[in-house]
Amino acid sequence: MNFLISDAWAQAGGGGGAGLIGLLPMVAIFVIFYFLLIRPQQKKAKEHRSMVADLSKGDEIVTNGGVLGKITDTDDNFVAVEIASGVTIQVQRLAIAQMMPKGTIKSAK
Repeated sequence: MNFLISDAWAQAGGGGGAGLIGLLPMVAIFVIFYFLLIRPQQKKAKEHRSMVADLSKGDEIVTNGGVLGKITDTDDNFVAVEIASGVTIQVQRLAIAQMMPKGTIKSAK
């Protein structure tokens, strides 16, 4: 039955630093991912949070769905957006994609 199990032979010593060298490419890949993917995404999320917190009445915004409008009222979680004269919708603050420059609505018509 010994013919099914091969003998284990010890390798020559001196391979103590090989573990760190083998780990180095994985650390390098993580550092590259951090600076190219993770850090820019965190910065963009932080800018969006501050933009949403600074929303006020009269700001012209675009929602994630592409609706352009002017904020008429603000609440903790929702804002009222006038999308046409006399037409107002309630939108979650986090659903606002970006603020537009003043006068964008007049030039879009």
